[in-house]
Amino acid sequence: MTQQHSVTFRNRTWDVAATLRLPEGFDADRKYAAIVCAHPISSCKEQTSGAIYGRRLTEAGFVTLAFDASTQGASGGEPRFSEDPATRVEDFRCTVDYLVTLPYVDEERIGVLGVCGGGGYAVSAAMTDRRFKAVGTVVAANYGRIMREGDMTPDAALKTLDAIARQRTAEARGAEPLIVGYIPDSEDARAKAGIDDIDIVEAVQYYTTPRGRQPGSPNRLRFTSTAPALGWDAFHLAEALLTQPLHIVIGDRPGGFGSYRDGFDLFNRARSGQKTLQVVEGASHYDLYDKPEATGKALERLLPFFRKHLCA
Repeated sequence: MTQQHSVTFRNRTWDVAATLRLPEGFDADRKYAAIVCAHPISSCKEQTSGAIYGRRLTEAGFVTLAFDASTQGASGGEPRFSEDPATRVEDFRCTVDYLVTLPYVDEERIGVLGVCGGGGYAVSAAMTDRRFKAVGTVVAANYGRIMREGDMTPDAALKTLDAIARQRTAEARGAEPLIVGYIPDSEDARAKAGIDDIDIVEAVQYYTTPRGRQPGSPNRLRFTSTAPALGWDAFHLAEALLTQPLHIVIGDRPGGFGSYRDGFDLFNRARSGQKTLQVVEGASHYDLYDKPEATGKALERLLPFFRKHLCA
């Protein structure tokens, strides 16, 4: 059987919480390839990144490390419920700092797999941390683009920045922090809001029902923390700095989060000499979180990709 351990490592002055999985027949005297597994925005390590992809990669023989983003889930860091790209990317560098201290991890065979927003962050991290030797993404989404597009109205980004500015001023003068939700907090709330985009519909079905609900994923976002994301691009300089082998997985049922077009954008921009784009037919963004048929197809390509580039 595989082993599962709760561990922590440091990012700056706080602890980041993670689940370390060890493969069946684990031998501490051997050297193993390791894969960091990064959760979607608003998610946690107990959901798709750890429970689905981390588990399957470990069953295939890899050491895996699925972590909660700083200020979220079981991880420390302040202010709570922040979604700041610089901190999120630094989390990835800290995962490698932790893995290279483990005597059974081969520091030359560390990869990363990110899901949704975690995929965008994984790409950004790999561009500036050469210790990642292979990069896999599943429905990777460019959080900066999502924030800039907002509600798709003219000057949506400027309107958001103006609202953030007003809120920061209010909080500086003593107002309570504004904590909002990433998505409607129930099916009724979604229906009343008249939102019928497939990604929002399926996000509510995933996060607010027993299918995906977890305590570490409470649908809470500190509004003012999102300002840096509006000036950030997950794929910035990919044409120059992203050279590691890359495998991108997307579904062919596009929705408002834009992971379908982001997949093609990343593929076209990446400098990687060895890069592949897999389109899973009939799969939506959230099918690739936990639906066995869709995730199975993704793993049919991800497992040999990581074996080729981390185990050869």
